[in-house]
This record gives sequence, C-alpha cells and structure tokens, in this order.
Amino acid sequence: MPNITLPDGSVKSFDNPPTIHEIATSIGSKLAKDAVAGRIDGELVDLTCTVDRDAQVEIVTAKDDDGLEIIRHSTAHLMAQAVKQLHPEMQVTIGPTVENGFYYDFAGEHSISEDQLEAIEQRMSELAEADQPVEREVWDRQAAKEFFLEQGETYKAQIIDELPEGEAVSVYRQGDFVDLCRGPHVPSTGKLKAFKLTKVAGAYWRGDQNNEMLQRLYGTAWGDRKQLKAYLQRLEEAEKRDHRRLARSLDLFHVQEESPGMVFWHPRGWQLYLTVESYIRDLMRNNGYHEVRTPMLVDRSLWERSGHWEMFASNMFVTESESRDYAVKPMNCPCHVEIYKQGLKSYRELPLRLAEFGSCHRNEPSGTLHGLMRVRGFVQDDAHIFCTEEQIQSEVRAFIDLVHTAYRHFGFNEVIIALSTRPDERVGDDAVWDKAEQALAQALEDHGLNYTVQPGEGAFYGPKIEFSLRDCLERVWQLGTIQVDFSMPGRLGAQYVDEDGERRTPVMLHRAILGSLERFIGILIEHYGGALPTWLAPVQVAVLNITDRQADYAQQIAASLREYGFRADVDLRNEKIGYKIREHTLQKVPYMLVLGDREMDTQTVAVRMRDGTDLGSMGYEELVARLQQDISHPGCNTED
Repeated sequence: MPNITLPDGSVKSFDNPPTIHEIATSIGSKLAKDAVAGRIDGELVDLTCTVDRDAQVEIVTAKDDDGLEIIRHSTAHLMAQAVKQLHPEMQVTIGPTVENGFYYDFAGEHSISEDQLEAIEQRMSELAEADQPVEREVWDRQAAKEFFLEQGETYKAQIIDELPEGEAVSVYRQGDFVDLCRGPHVPSTGKLKAFKLTKVAGAYWRGDQNNEMLQRLYGTAWGDRKQLKAYLQRLEEAEKRDHRRLARSLDLFHVQEESPGMVFWHPRGWQLYLTVESYIRDLMRNNGYHEVRTPMLVDRSLWERSGHWEMFASNMFVTESESRDYAVKPMNCPCHVEIYKQGLKSYRELPLRLAEFGSCHRNEPSGTLHGLMRVRGFVQDDAHIFCTEEQIQSEVRAFIDLVHTAYRHFGFNEVIIALSTRPDERVGDDAVWDKAEQALAQALEDHGLNYTVQPGEGAFYGPKIEFSLRDCLERVWQLGTIQVDFSMPGRLGAQYVDEDGERRTPVMLHRAILGSLERFIGILIEHYGGALPTWLAPVQVAVLNITDRQADYAQQIAASLREYGFRADVDLRNEKIGYKIREHTLQKVPYMLVLGDREMDTQTVAVRMRDGTDLGSMGYEELVARLQQDISHPGCNTED
C-alpha cells in the first residue's frame, strides 16, 4: 500500500491507492476545499489522479503559482464552452495562459465584438454556478480525430495530427463541452469564481501571417474576487499611464504608418532620451569602457561567420548593392569583434571593454509593434568585454554592481535575477556551455544573490544572466543582461597573446544595462506616470510672468538658470496666470516660478510644484541650491 510523503516530511499510509483529493481530505477539510490540483514527485496532476506507489505528494491551491495557472487555463476552457453555446458555428483552436490571464482563439465567420464580451461573461458565470464536474478522459488517437471532425472542429483534428507518435490523447469534458488538452484542470467549474474578459484581438493560426486570421478573446482570472478587483484597478491605472497616451499629452514622440516600428522623437522626448543616454555614457566611461561606433550595413559574410545568419536571418532587414548582400545590423557584437581584431592584443590589455549606443533594426511582425515597448528600430546601451577565463568572475561581479547602481538612480530598488541556460538551437559544444553556465552561476553565488534558473532561455551563442525590475504597478520588466560567449570570438578569429607567448581565444561577455533605450524610456514614462524625477524631466523649470511688466525679469531668471545647466522654459504668453500654471502642471513640469510685481521688486520668485504645493517666496540663490540638491539625488521625486 502506498506511503505518501508530504512537503513537511511527514508520511501518510493508505490501505488503498488514494486520489490526490483523498490525500488532501486526510490532511484537513479546508485544504481539501481549497485544492485545485496536486503534484506527484513534482509532476502536476488532477485532483482525481490516483497515487498507486510510494511518492512525494503536494497539494496545489490557488495561492500557488501553478494553482493560479491551472485556474486560468480552466477559465479559458470555460470561456470556450460559453462561446460554443452562444455561437455553435464557431470553432475552438487553442487557449493557453498568458501573464495575468489567458486567451482562446476562435475561427468562424461570426465576428465577436467587445460589446459581446459581457454576454459571454454572463454565460461563463452561469456555467461556473452550475459547478459542472471537469473530467479527464484518454482516447484512442484516431477516435479522437474522428470525434472532432464530426463536431466540425478541424483545428483540433490538425492538432491531433501534429502530436508525437505514441503520445496519449487526453480530453476534458465539462457538461456538453469536450476539449482536447493535456491538463491538469480544476475538478469542477465551481472553482472558477473570479474572472473578467478584457478584450478582443486578431491573431493568425500558429502565429503565421500566411494562415487564417482568427479571433482572440482575452481574459483574466484569479483565486478570489479581491485579487481580481485589485488587478482590474492596476489595469485601469496602467491605462492612465500608457506611455503612448502620455507621449501625446506631453508632446514626447509619435509613430506613424509610413515608418512602422520607428520613433519620431519630438524636442521634449529627445531631451529625455539624451538625458538617459548621457547618464549611461558617464557610467560606462567611469567604469573603464571605451565607446565605439560601428556601421549600420554589414556584408552577409560576417553574419554567416558569426552564426547570426543561420539563427537570425528572418529577423534581419536585407539589401543588395553591386551583387553583394548586406544586412542592417540587428545587434552589435560581430562588429565589436572586428574592432578588437585590429592589432594583436596582449593579455596585459585585457579585459578590454568596448561600448556602443548601437542603432539596431529587427524585422518584427507588424502585429507585435507597441509604442516604445516593441519597435523595429532601436538603440542598445550595448557593450562587449573581451577577457580571459580567469577574469570572467570579476567582470560579471562588477557588472552586477553596475546594474544595481543604474536601476537605483532611475528609481527602481527591486532587481529580479534569472540565469538562462542553453537553448535547443545553439552553437558550440556542451563542454563550452557547461563552462559558461558554471561561470555565471558562480558569480551570482559569490555575490550572495538569489536567482531563478530559466532552462533553455539562453541566447544561441551563450547562457546569460537577466536582470528585471518591478515598477509601481507590480509589473516586471526584463532589461539588463550579461552573457558569456566562448564561441563567437573563435568563429571570427579573435585572439590574444598569453603570458607564455601563446595565442589564445578571448572570452566575450555581451552586456547591456537598459537593453533598448526606447523600451526603457517607455517603462520610465509609465512608472512615473509622466511625472519624471527632476533630473530626468525634459523641462525642469517653467518661468511664468503675470503681466508684461515682468517679461524682462522672467527672461533674466530663465537665462540665468540655463547658465547653471537647468532646463528652463519661459512662458510670456498673454494668458491668465491660473491658465499658465494649469497648463504646465498638466505638462508635469516639476517647478513653476510665478513672477509678479512683488517678486520683481524684491528680486525673488514664487515657487509652485507640479503636485500643487506652494513653496512661497524664495530668493534666487535659495532656489538654485534647492534645484541643485534635487537633481543631485537621481531617482527621487522632489514631491515624494
């Protein structure tokens, strides 16, 4: 009879093979009520699964990440069931989970609009209230295919054809709805109590634009209504903070159809860009990096030798001239190797750190483009460190410190770290990958940092450490990275002379702090809701006169502030002062200086903040000291 080992180390014995649900019940009635699935020796299974051997068993609830994932996947099935009941002619295709929710793609001539989401949601609530059992069945492959074809579900039949030979065909049945799925799922629809459908979009079958266009319905699901309400509030706040909306109101940038995925920077947006770039440039210069510049167009032969053509050609923009093929560079690394190769290097010259604000272009699908977050033309704060194997640890540790410093200055204090290991498609042998992965893991452990492992998520040429940050809406953004590459320098013929006079191949560390500057600026805009810290604000001070009598004084104040290096604008328009204050407040200018006759006579300024705080009258030297103190503490909003 099976002995069941629980997570706390205790062991339970059963006379007969128990189900996961029976094990949960033996532990406690509340746990049995909360359970949505289980794990047998680490493998996720349904609550109805029987344990017929000695095993380690965990009970999974909605509080677990896996449990929440199961709830969202089951809610996708619930939505598909509701759509099929309301529109029987629609075909169901696939319905996976995504971050914070799920979607399901539907095929058919009926067009589902966002106005119809409420009706679908209502039917989902009725099905959840009915508490229909969700039951797993394993079918014969051919029988399953014939069943779905009889139902008119040709996409499901195609999925069955694509399953590996010998793989079990499992389906889940809930009421009148049967869906092809590996599972696991909640035991009944009554477990699904907190969900909301969010939007309708178009999507190509299998993500291929040569295939049929489908209708994608998105939704979110949570363990309880309190979590759902909190998430919907975050969504509402995120909509207010959308960087594309703020870009229009703050006059920062725009994109247009004539140049999809490319950014038209306006003066204020470009000032923000230059401020971010300047900060990173100073940081790199102060940490031993040499800035370089490399060509935009490079002959195909270099990309072939580096391995990019084989692995990345579909994402490159390609052109031809005089019977030669060129690619617009999607990344900078091969060009940096070519700079390194100019003149044989000695081990005494290593590490050599080459940095570039490299302008790159990638042929992203048009449907994925999204403001600054997903573009075709972008600039990376890219750098490559050429070093010996013995120098890897110290260089990675130094970079980890650099990342934390930069993020803290931009106002982000929580850094999330992941180690991404070898993907299926890669260059280099396993021995090289073993060495590279061990080097990165050791650097993290020596630094005493917590990290997760992401199997198979490394670049094709090497493993990497990924640095992510969490914004004010609890969203996680992956930004910085450092990658160990034992392959590319050798493929491109990079060498150095070691202390014994032997020629050796250097190790190449690919690293970026922000990644794409465009994307990082989009994150900054949304994190601060457009109210950027004073050191980042495109306009730091707006000087406002009340009447024409103060015009010369306003000009004088603005000019003097600019001499100190502050970004100051003067507003001499013939408008009421209340109107001017409101307009510059909406433009999220940190400081507004109001100048009337009294201020002109006393050679002072009346200072207002964008949050409405009135700092009252202030002498010019006191104002300058305050501004200097404000911008000397990067990452801090004055009003905070």
